[in-house]
Amino acid sequence: MSEIAVHYDVATGGDLAHHYARGESRPITAVGNPVLHHPCADVTEFGDDLAQLVSDMFVSMRTARGVGLAANQIGVPLRVFVYLCPESYQRGDDEPWHVGHVVNPVVEITGDDTGAHPEGCLSVPGARAVVRRAAQVTVRGFDLAGNPVAVPGRDLLARCFQHETDHLNGRLYLDHLTPEDRETALADMSEPAYPVVTTDAATRP
Repeated sequence: MSEIAVHYDVATGGDLAHHYARGESRPITAVGNPVLHHPCADVTEFGDDLAQLVSDMFVSMRTARGVGLAANQIGVPLRVFVYLCPESYQRGDDEPWHVGHVVNPVVEITGDDTGAHPEGCLSVPGARAVVRRAAQVTVRGFDLAGNPVAVPGRDLLARCFQHETDHLNGRLYLDHLTPEDRETALADMSEPAYPVVTTDAATRP
């Protein structure tokens, strides 16, 4: 990631170059697939399989040009997400992008401010809708080695943490919308520029 400055919020078991070298890009699971609509299971084993999953997630996120990715978005129903996301909505050139992963995440709201901003999702390609979320949170969980982590985030990063944890709880940003706005968003979906799967046949551990 030489084109941007990055800040590692959580020890990732290797830097991004390490993950990109060992990971495999997997197709993104699209809305309607059952794996996206059920809560994910807690991770109970911290080892090579989890480390490989996180590497695959970083590569898949890069392929799809996302800022966050939950494990069930590549068909794996486990509570893990990765992110490569700036904190500011403006994404300034002088701003480092935050990098990390969180296993078994729980989001704690740490401020009263909220913000209503357009939100998209790799599992709902092409569509966007305004969603109100907390502007300041801390996500707590574990790293690849099973060590406790707590990562604070504001603004776009806070939105990312909430969005990805929602995924692991079986919710999409669409579930925050009115029925009318949800239908509009689904109608706005377009052909993605990355591989997707739409049925549970493509899921794998």
